[in-house]
Amino acid sequence: MVVIEKWFFKGLETLLVMLLAGMVVMVFGNVMLRWFADSGLTFSEEMSRFFFVWLTFIGAVVVMRENAHLGVDALVRVLGPRGRFVCMIASDLIVLGCCILFFWGTWKQAPLNYTNLAPVTGINMLWVFGVGFFTSIGIGLMVLSRLFRALTLNLRPGELDAFAGIINEDDPHSVRGKIE
Repeated sequence: MVVIEKWFFKGLETLLVMLLAGMVVMVFGNVMLRWFADSGLTFSEEMSRFFFVWLTFIGAVVVMRENAHLGVDALVRVLGPRGRFVCMIASDLIVLGCCILFFWGTWKQAPLNYTNLAPVTGINMLWVFGVGFFTSIGIGLMVLSRLFRALTLNLRPGELDAFAGIINEDDPHSVRGKIE
């Protein structure tokens, strides 16, 4: 299962790189066409916007796995293990609630998005905004997994410290300090 998870997230990271590269090529190409040929590709403006939406929401899932979302950990860091544990459970319950609301909102908007087409490319807008399903399910499953491990007292070593923003260089999921 760990190997599948590793390959899945490597695939997502590759997809993110391709989306970003696609955005750069489309926007730069359009700038060059406008600069030198007084024309542009209208589909590239629309597709670069869609790529940005997908990049943002798929990236949120990857960042959640790496425990690298922005957080206010100044208070949690000074708490002891019990306080960190309580804060982690409360935080995960709030995030899970947000995932449920996000999924529900995407579900309610799906019929409207399904009937709308993008003005230039004609892409069904559910393909654009349906990424909310992926994001809410992806983050929700990770949060449920951590909640289950926390409530059964089976947290991985250093997971509580990572939640508090304490970087463990030996943890492959802890990348917060490596970027700084």
